[in-house]
Amino acid sequence: MLDAVVVGAGPNGLTAAVELARRGFSVAVFEARDTVGGGARTEELTLPGFRHDPCSAAHPLGINSPAFKAMPLGRYGLEWLQPELPMAHPFLDGTAAVLSRSVAETAASFGPRDAGAYRRLVEPFTYKWDTLARDFMSLPLTALPRDPVTLARFGLVGLPPSTWLMRRFRDERAKALFAGLVAHVMAPLGGLATGAVGLVFALAAHARGWPVARGGSQSISDALTAYLKDLGGSVHTDYEVKRLDDLPPARAYVFDTSPAALSRIAGFGRYYERYRYGAGVFKIDYALDGPVPWTAKEPRTAGTVQVGASSKEIGTALRAASREGRAPDAPFLITVQPSVVDPTRAPDGKHVFWAYGHVPNGWTGDLTDAIERQLERFAPGFRDRVLARATAGPPELAVRNANYVGGDIACGAASGLQLMLRPKLSLFPYSTPHPAVFICSSATPPGPGVHGMSGHNAAKAVWRRLRQS
Repeated sequence: MLDAVVVGAGPNGLTAAVELARRGFSVAVFEARDTVGGGARTEELTLPGFRHDPCSAAHPLGINSPAFKAMPLGRYGLEWLQPELPMAHPFLDGTAAVLSRSVAETAASFGPRDAGAYRRLVEPFTYKWDTLARDFMSLPLTALPRDPVTLARFGLVGLPPSTWLMRRFRDERAKALFAGLVAHVMAPLGGLATGAVGLVFALAAHARGWPVARGGSQSISDALTAYLKDLGGSVHTDYEVKRLDDLPPARAYVFDTSPAALSRIAGFGRYYERYRYGAGVFKIDYALDGPVPWTAKEPRTAGTVQVGASSKEIGTALRAASREGRAPDAPFLITVQPSVVDPTRAPDGKHVFWAYGHVPNGWTGDLTDAIERQLERFAPGFRDRVLARATAGPPELAVRNANYVGGDIACGAASGLQLMLRPKLSLFPYSTPHPAVFICSSATPPGPGVHGMSGHNAAKAVWRRLRQS
């Protein structure tokens, strides 16, 4: 009998398996698709030689993950590549604000009226980031805070809505960039703890940037898999699990799945019925004949580019998708251009690029024209660079990854109390009604992102039970 079986070979499932195998437990992972990866995959979606990331591409939380930093993933091929700028946010006047590794450079890009306010916001946390990240990403009760004072101070600043935090800024440049940071988790700007979301992304950039993985996000999953196998674990692909009886006998079962899928497989009935899924996304992967022709110079060297003319426009787009049930006319876009720093991603002189905008959960329309009209506002002539495109709305994304219910790439609405207390209001979020069954997906704290910490935290709950039995 195995000690643990993990269902789902995304970053969280693989991290949970590694953490258990490192402690001497026998582990096997079962994945429904023919390759590992979950939200960290790389495929030729458009033309031969163009290697795209179907979901995640830039990894501010990955390089800052306490779980990943404790593993020798570089030995297994993972190499972080840092673009010249982690992120840029262009405006219609041809200028841009930036999120730089340097706090001073970032503050200066906001203009003199907001530079000091930004420095006062982030500097109390920048020098304590590693400890703060560990404490923040280990909540709830999986580890005692190493620096409870800094964590409490962070909570006082971050727990209110981001709209409150943005009152510190007087001009639109800082407000728009910060609103875009919050929108990475598809949360309405006025939601509880959305200030913390923006702060986390900003501090991560100042600490270690927003890198891409050489060769694509698949290299993260492949490194985790190779390390797991060296530790004696096994991975089985093309293995769909429809009920617990489909799995070999084990002392514990760990699910890197949505709460809905776990309930169906384990027979939990309506246990997670109050768990809410959020807005979906419409995503386009592009093969380009050259770099994106941004009007502003800063986005040309940035790995990630946020596209939204103002904080008001960003807020309107988020409300349309998450509350009003319609696709926004001017979608806020998150875009990533990995080939500005990784030439292995495309043939010589060519580029890969992806963009997504928010749409209602389960939306079946086509956002291509709206996305490209938005891009043309900030990069005139963009359409002329397009060699091929691969589009995916909520139905297609849910087929690619069953955790993306209705196209929700956060595996659950990151708003209200559910941003922090997921998948249920519980001090033991990784446990389930069955004492031998656990959940470790992005539906558990600390939530969405390729960082493995949900798997790491869940593994702690699992090994504690295994040692007691």
